[in-house]
Amino acid sequence: MIRAALTVLTLLCATSVAAQEQVARSGGALLRGLDKVSGRTTDMEIAVGEALRYGRLEVRLGECRYPAADPSSDAYAQLTIRDLSQNLTLFSGWMVASSPALSALDDARYDVWVISCKS
Repeated sequence: MIRAALTVLTLLCATSVAAQEQVARSGGALLRGLDKVSGRTTDMEIAVGEALRYGRLEVRLGECRYPAADPSSDAYAQLTIRDLSQNLTLFSGWMVASSPALSALDDARYDVWVISCKS
């Protein structure tokens, strides 16, 4: 049982390392915001290391990665989203463009998600 678990763990680690080798980094990202009250969507370009203001939110991009073999296929962005009115971090982690609900911002008024990485 333990040997099988170790074999599976080793396989997962090897797959993870192989996947990391095929990922490229970008200098920025294209995000989309939705104001649920007005119904208005806003596209926002942001550079790595920068922050932008969206309503009462501050959105900071730590990193944006994409598959090196197919840059237009998916994007993975490390974001920190803060509510400036409450001085509270609402989201901190990775968002995936192809699966925005997998790791999403939880806010009553705003949605923010990743569209693509930008160079």
